[in-house]
Amino acid sequence: MHYSEVKSYYDFILPLVLESGKTLSETKEIKREQKNGTDWDLISDYDKKIEDILIAQIRKKFPTHSIIAEEESSAKDKVSDLTNEPTWFIDPIDGTENFIKKLRVTCISVAMTINKDLVFGIAYNPFMDELFTAIKGQGAYLNGEQIRVSGEKDLKQSFFDYEISMGRVNSKLYDLYMYRLKHLMPKVLTIRAYGSAILGLCYVACGRFDAYQCDGLYPWDAAAGTLIVREAGGYVRNSSGKEFDLMEPNFIATSTKQLSDQYMEIERIADAERERAVQNGNEFVP
Repeated sequence: MHYSEVKSYYDFILPLVLESGKTLSETKEIKREQKNGTDWDLISDYDKKIEDILIAQIRKKFPTHSIIAEEESSAKDKVSDLTNEPTWFIDPIDGTENFIKKLRVTCISVAMTINKDLVFGIAYNPFMDELFTAIKGQGAYLNGEQIRVSGEKDLKQSFFDYEISMGRVNSKLYDLYMYRLKHLMPKVLTIRAYGSAILGLCYVACGRFDAYQCDGLYPWDAAAGTLIVREAGGYVRNSSGKEFDLMEPNFIATSTKQLSDQYMEIERIADAERERAVQNGNEFVP
């Protein structure tokens, strides 16, 4: 992988992301529907419009490249396998529910892997005019200014964003969240849940949060943000203790490895308690 090659892909897609953001920011009327017949997973008419525009332009310019995108994957009911080929990850609107309710915590995100390695990530929140970017080895930036994580190492002083919304529809995740929150809540400075995985990661990268965690997401939810965190000096790991896998992104991102280790120590205690309860036939927290 050569920097010039990666930069050419980055320079191609960035104006398209910014133009898509302008389209979102000028939205007056939003049509919403339930995705795949569910009553909880909302999609707006703009999710599909933005994704279709980005995919059409990518396929026109780079017909041999692979694309893993949210709405296309949802329509196929399958996430494509990751190969060594240049692969684009697209989340047309991360935080769709926020977008529908006109909560300004939402963004458009695009990232790329080459040889299965993340090489750049872009996250653009047009409502707050914030553009987070990173190219591997070149640092992370917010509106062109380099950003760094907070450097926080003390769990008791950490500002924690824990995305727990998936617990509403997945009993195993609900159980997981509840046990972990039981142990974490008394030990951290404060807890938030903003409803956007990508921005949660970006906010760790620029020091607004000290830690962000989510389980049960998809690769397009994590691709851009995890690279931006790492390029800002942060630490990303699989929240279950395994090696981080972009295609199964159960992750925690923190300002430092020391802080991550403290979270993991507590969560392993919580997970062990949960496992004992499950073995005893108590799936849910009392």
